Amino acid sequence: MAVSLGTFSYNNRLWDSVLDLTKKSQDKGSDPLIWAIHLSSQLNSAGVSLPSTDLADLLVSHICWENNNPISWKFLEKALIFNIVPPLLVLALLSTRVIPMRRDQPAAFRLYMELLKRHAFKLKSHVEFQNYEVIMNSIDNVLHLSQIFGMQVKVNDAGSLLLEFIFSVVWQLVEAALGDEGVLEKRKFRWNVAQDMELEVGYDGKRNEYHEMLQSRNTIMAIELIGLFLQNKVTSRILLLARRNMPTHWRSFIQDIEVLVVNSSSLRNSKVITPEILLQLISDDRKVVSEENKSSYLQEIHTVMSSSAGLSHKISGSSLWIPLDLVLEDAMDGSQVDTTSSIEIVTRIVKALHALNGNTWHEIFLGLWMAALRLVQRERDPIEGPMPRLDTRLCMLLSITTLVVSDLIEDDETPLQHKLDHQTIENNKETRRRDLVSCLQSLGDYQSLLTPPPLVVSDANQAAAKAMMFTSGINIGSSAYLDFIDIKDMPINFSGNLHHLIVEACIARNLLDTSAYFWPGYVTGHMNQIPRGVPTQVPGWSSFMKGAPLTPIMMNALVSEPASSLAELEKVFEIAVNGSDDEKIAAATILCGASLIRGWNVQEHSAYFITRLLSPPLPANYPENDSHLIAYAPMLNVLLVGIAPIDCVQIFSLHGLVPQLAGSLMPLCEVFGSCVPNISWTLTSGEEISAHAVFSNAFALLLKLWRFNHPPLEYGVGDVPPVGSQLTPEYLLLMRNSQLVSSGYEDRNRRRLSAVAKTSCPNPIFLDSFPKLKAWYRQHQACLASTLSGLVHSPVHQIVDALLNMMFRKINRGQPLNSVSGSSTSSGPGSEDVSLRPKFPAWDILEAVPFVVDAALTACDHGRLSPRELCTGLKDLADFLPASLAIIVSYFSAEVSRGVWKPVFMNGTDWPSPAANLSKVEEHIKNILAATRVNVPSLLAGISSPATLPLPLAAFVSLTITYKLDKASQRFLNLAGPALESLAAGCPWPCMPIVASLWTQKAKKWSDFLVFSSSRTVFLHNNSAVAQLLKSCFTAALSHSGVGALLGHGFGSNFYGEISPVAPGFLYLRVYRSIRDIMFLRDDIISLLIESVKDIASNSKTKGRYGQVSLAASLTKVKLAAQLGASILYISGGQGLVQSLINETLPSWFISVHKTEVEESSNGAMSMLRGYALAHFTVLCGAFAWGIDSRLSASKWRPRFLESHMEFLGSAVNGKITLGCDSVTWRCYVTGFVRLMVGCVPNWVVEVDREVLMRLSKGLRLCNEEELAVGLLEAGGVGTMGAAAELICQEC
Repeated sequence: MAVSLGTFSYNNRLWDSVLDLTKKSQDKGSDPLIWAIHLSSQLNSAGVSLPSTDLADLLVSHICWENNNPISWKFLEKALIFNIVPPLLVLALLSTRVIPMRRDQPAAFRLYMELLKRHAFKLKSHVEFQNYEVIMNSIDNVLHLSQIFGMQVKVNDAGSLLLEFIFSVVWQLVEAALGDEGVLEKRKFRWNVAQDMELEVGYDGKRNEYHEMLQSRNTIMAIELIGLFLQNKVTSRILLLARRNMPTHWRSFIQDIEVLVVNSSSLRNSKVITPEILLQLISDDRKVVSEENKSSYLQEIHTVMSSSAGLSHKISGSSLWIPLDLVLEDAMDGSQVDTTSSIEIVTRIVKALHALNGNTWHEIFLGLWMAALRLVQRERDPIEGPMPRLDTRLCMLLSITTLVVSDLIEDDETPLQHKLDHQTIENNKETRRRDLVSCLQSLGDYQSLLTPPPLVVSDANQAAAKAMMFTSGINIGSSAYLDFIDIKDMPINFSGNLHHLIVEACIARNLLDTSAYFWPGYVTGHMNQIPRGVPTQVPGWSSFMKGAPLTPIMMNALVSEPASSLAELEKVFEIAVNGSDDEKIAAATILCGASLIRGWNVQEHSAYFITRLLSPPLPANYPENDSHLIAYAPMLNVLLVGIAPIDCVQIFSLHGLVPQLAGSLMPLCEVFGSCVPNISWTLTSGEEISAHAVFSNAFALLLKLWRFNHPPLEYGVGDVPPVGSQLTPEYLLLMRNSQLVSSGYEDRNRRRLSAVAKTSCPNPIFLDSFPKLKAWYRQHQACLASTLSGLVHSPVHQIVDALLNMMFRKINRGQPLNSVSGSSTSSGPGSEDVSLRPKFPAWDILEAVPFVVDAALTACDHGRLSPRELCTGLKDLADFLPASLAIIVSYFSAEVSRGVWKPVFMNGTDWPSPAANLSKVEEHIKNILAATRVNVPSLLAGISSPATLPLPLAAFVSLTITYKLDKASQRFLNLAGPALESLAAGCPWPCMPIVASLWTQKAKKWSDFLVFSSSRTVFLHNNSAVAQLLKSCFTAALSHSGVGALLGHGFGSNFYGEISPVAPGFLYLRVYRSIRDIMFLRDDIISLLIESVKDIASNSKTKGRYGQVSLAASLTKVKLAAQLGASILYISGGQGLVQSLINETLPSWFISVHKTEVEESSNGAMSMLRGYALAHFTVLCGAFAWGIDSRLSASKWRPRFLESHMEFLGSAVNGKITLGCDSVTWRCYVTGFVRLMVGCVPNWVVEVDREVLMRLSKGLRLCNEEELAVGLLEAGGVGTMGAAAELICQEC
């Protein structure tokens, strides 16, 4: 609505005199220039501020339509030229009057567009008007911009109104053109609604030929103006802001233009713009921004840093994917499981590398597959030991990686709210799938990576045979047919490799179709007929699905062969739920068989069904006084034993099912731990299992899910969460419960886990629901924190005495072992009769075990028990209740850490002696360290003789070596082994080599593993050794061998059968979890990064023209060093360590004065490289920890720490903080950091507070980084789009 004269701030006489002057001058035909001079003088005398908004309304109202003549328009033009009236307000006022009347007043519309062309593109002068904000508010009152666009514009945000005005002007022209072409219905008009005019137009309504021609030309001119707005470097960037921040309106705007392109004859008749150009202008962001907007020198440097082409300069291809290789290899460490799915972690890294490196999806997919293949090939020459093996690595290659790729493609194909049009979605869909196909075709060229390990040669040959049969036109009906064929007996060499398994995995998940079988070189032969001699009915999945009964023979067949489809597993699960007791056991056995270990295409479903079966449904009419879980004991025990191996636990971890598994195990522990041991079940095999056995299996498996023998980390860094392991029962349940909540924005993996959680148990689970488990856990924590308090006469002391009597019943020395002073039930030699064993529930026994072990250890310390008797008694206790081994572990761990027990001599008489091979173990440790360039002087002196160990450690190692290395004992040794290593590592050197020597004598096939474990403990006692190891990692990664030098070939043996030295990166990934204080890594990694930059700059000898070749090579290596540093930091400490780095370490580093920088201040190139290295390092750390989008729960921390860091940057560049670092380094860090954020992760900028961005932008302008300052505000979202628009007008 036009501003009425009654609202003018000056009296009517002034405006009457102005109007009178205008009319007289108009009647006399005065020169417009003279009129403008007189008018300006009159207004100045009256004290009117120019340009005047009131005068603008007066002149426009004067013209429309009583004085619609050439002289009036000339007067208006002069008033615009001399800035007597604000041009933008005049254009807004005219648009509301002229555009609706363009058919009746074509000349006026033409003049309006001419004024638009002359004044709408000179925005710099407009934003510099003294009353600029008043003018924009007046425009808002005229066009109702705030109401139409619905933006929450802050008070006096004139820049946002300026953006909306430019957008509205273009949109008005679009609608005008559509209306003129007759293709826009009246109800669709947004802007051109006719308003009340002061006078009716004096036109008789007859359209003569001249008017029709002028109208036609006006339509063409309007369309050409639209193109001009989209091409002009200022208005195009302003419109790009509208596109970013007003997607709904922009989508409607684009739809209108698309209609115009399809239907407009005027557009096709234009000699200035074509339909193709117009579509290009609205569809490609890169074309909107002129190349002139790129700043020269620093932008060129950033272009080199962020280009994938630059990355490949003199660097091996594998080095580009160091973060992926490190993350994949790190997941293979079985010492600790992860609550976060590897799918989520790998996807996060892939997205970060894609965003920051700018790789194509072909390169991304190829890099991911090759990293996973290298992971498998590092297991070519494995060593024996209790650790994840090839099955876990194959899971990562064929299941996890395939799911990552599937999720990435689905993420791109799923239409999101911010997607502008359906065509964009379809184009992206085709591109990613096409890139996946081309990637997998290229993968076949890397034969050295595709050689299958012996364990899967048969699987690879079957995959190749399936493809050959298909291409030969042989219909095999089902893939299960191949299970009955002995590939070795066939006359054709299928030459199957890992490429065939990868393609089959992709086909199974609908990422590819069978046309892949026809790729050149994929099939190397031809078959003429089906092999004969294949029986028609052989037990297997095919016959099972056809209705064959689940006989023992059938069960064995299904256990040994993985399922090929979800339907097959669903049928097994249905039997496990509704079948007979024997069928339940058989079904459980099948699910824990090959389908879990090698059923890569359905592996996650096997794990899901196992998790659900561990929480079986409540049968109908089941009595409420008993737990229904007891009735499922045989089946549950099969499941617990079946998933106990290290590889199985690791597979659950990789798929993110640890929280779900913990939530299923806790009820089992609570129920079976409360049962008296006389409850037992006899299986069809004749084996008898007790409640104690079920409880022990469930309890041991639960304890593997967190480092139960370690005290919980109680420290954090300021407001930063603890950086170490947070795995506790409460945390596991918290993670499990969080999966029940779905916000609708999670990725596909989160949705999968949420569905499993809701299916297993739709309600949250809390530790308070398990009082027995909670009571034990509190006692366990107290035991780790302090010594045992005195045991008073209570039911517990009676259990303690009963257990002591059972353990040492053969001993009669007249001095009984007293649990409570003056009281004992020990009566000398006891009977071997099992019926005499205590009949207590498992939880009651576990409560008593710490006191039992304490009494036994004290007796041994005082000579009342021999070491052999102590170990025998402890072994009897562990055999009686295997779960008690965990309590023994936690007690010994706590006691060793207190250092109150005297050392004992490992002399071979009282305690076992390590002398037989201790020197050999020591020599191997030195060789491993020397290979990684780690020098620890204390090791060179050798190990003194005789060897000693603290009494609790000596008792523990003596206990563990009494176990047989069979399958039954393996479940509990897998629990005790890591605890023993941690316990020995925490003791003074050389406790761990002594333990390794003793165990090597017990299990010679584990000698390499034990030696390697001993070498790891060196780093726990010496931070300097860790720093040396990290330096070796940087040196290896930046060498020409790249990943090969960093991670090597995993474990291996030399010519003499001894363990070969491992690569530094591989060793570090097996070391860092045991480092107690990882906070020092922040400073060490920064120092190593800076040192690497110095070496890179010093070694860049090759000079191209003006040194560009050397600079490109240096920047490439600098970026690789930053990737390595960010990867190590993130892997070592996760989100907490990254946040403490950004919040504390980096600001402190920039404030401090560095001696090396002072010495090298004259080297500008080195200072520049140093700044860019730190910038890339920082952004990568954040991308790894928080993700580049907002779908992860970790991303909720990003705005807080990012804003804090950018607040520091803004304060420093504005001179409010005194810096000690080199000025060139600082400048390159700030510009590099901001460019990476704006160019690679712009959604991060939106999360930062508006005022922080404004201050940083101001500081950048002070540093003559105007273009970067504009870009920062452009990426800041709605909050800064107004400031960005104003800055664009001023700087462009």
